[in-house]
Amino acid sequence: MGLGLGLELYLDLLSQPCRALYIFARANDIPFEFKRVELMKGQHKTEEFRKVNALMKVPALKDGSFTLAESLWALATTSLRTGRSWPSGAGGWKKRWGSSSSRKPMKAS
Repeated sequence: MGLGLGLELYLDLLSQPCRALYIFARANDIPFEFKRVELMKGQHKTEEFRKVNALMKVPALKDGSFTLAESLWALATTSLRTGRSWPSGAGGWKKRWGSSSSRKPMKAS
């Protein structure tokens, strides 16, 4: 998927949180570059991956110089690209990326 759009997702699809983030991004047509990190091979413990995520955990989301390493926040941040309403920070992401989903926005509870 090397689209050069800036958003990189570091994932091992054997990990449930990684699969959730991957499925969400694909289902909502969010453009990203898939960066495979194989946990069983210890790739998350390499010096190269430590530069992406000092915690050495996946999933990790990188957008330019901005990096997120918590799976819940990575999913929430990625979801902002779908035009849905999330509490904080949604305005900046919506302004930058616009709406990339044809689905109706979620209603606030």
